[in-house]
Amino acid sequence: MARDEAGIVDLEALALRSGEAATLDLRLRPSAPVAGGQELAIAESPLPARLDVSRTSSGYALRLRSAAMLAGECARCLDPAEQRVEVDAREVDQPSTEDEELRSPYVIEARLDAEAWLHDAITLALPDQVLCRRDCGGLCEVCGVSLNEVDASEHRHGRTLDPRFAKLRELAE
Repeated sequence: MARDEAGIVDLEALALRSGEAATLDLRLRPSAPVAGGQELAIAESPLPARLDVSRTSSGYALRLRSAAMLAGECARCLDPAEQRVEVDAREVDQPSTEDEELRSPYVIEARLDAEAWLHDAITLALPDQVLCRRDCGGLCEVCGVSLNEVDASEHRHGRTLDPRFAKLRELAE
């Protein structure tokens, strides 16, 4: 097989000629992605992934597809949150060129680091914030209560005025 246990795929071992392609079903263990300084746990390990490899005249065209359920804490209320991400990533590796855009950072000497690629693809597929639900109210900035557990329209605090502006308030009166 063209894959070893560390998630490295030996592209030359596929013995593809120019214009030929192969599809590999892999089981990968990418490292956990980090979002907003928080490490998100991958619910299923190893992750099933499909790798399409096409041989070009001077290298390879690659496509990686997978899906992952990630668990962490909500960016607004700090409750547990889950986020499903779908990955459909593409890379080109043309080792004979000097153009960095045509060289994949995941391929070194015709060996593809599929786990590193999947980790980065999952990270790029993450939303800006992982939330427990779309309409998460977050935490009250005054008392810290979860606005998901109270009626946010009725949760109020007395208006606190910054004491540094006391003199300006006196002038306005």
